[in-house]
Amino acid sequence: MPFANFKVPEKTLTPQQKEEIVTRTTELYVEIYGERARNNTMVLVEEVTDGGWGIAGNVLTLAMLGEATPTDTGDA
Repeated sequence: MPFANFKVPEKTLTPQQKEEIVTRTTELYVEIYGERARNNTMVLVEEVTDGGWGIAGNVLTLAMLGEATPTDTGDA
């Protein structure tokens, strides 16, 4: 079963953007493995709590990066 796991900062994607990630990732696996992959492809979009991620040993927050959060953050 093809599997993709996306970890993104919490509340940075709208439900529509999450849906697009799932759809386009599934289509990519179908392109690579053929139509047989469609019904077995699992895509997981995980939201990581702000401050729960970092780069090069430094904890990062959305405020540090100057990121705005989408207004529509309900679950997809």
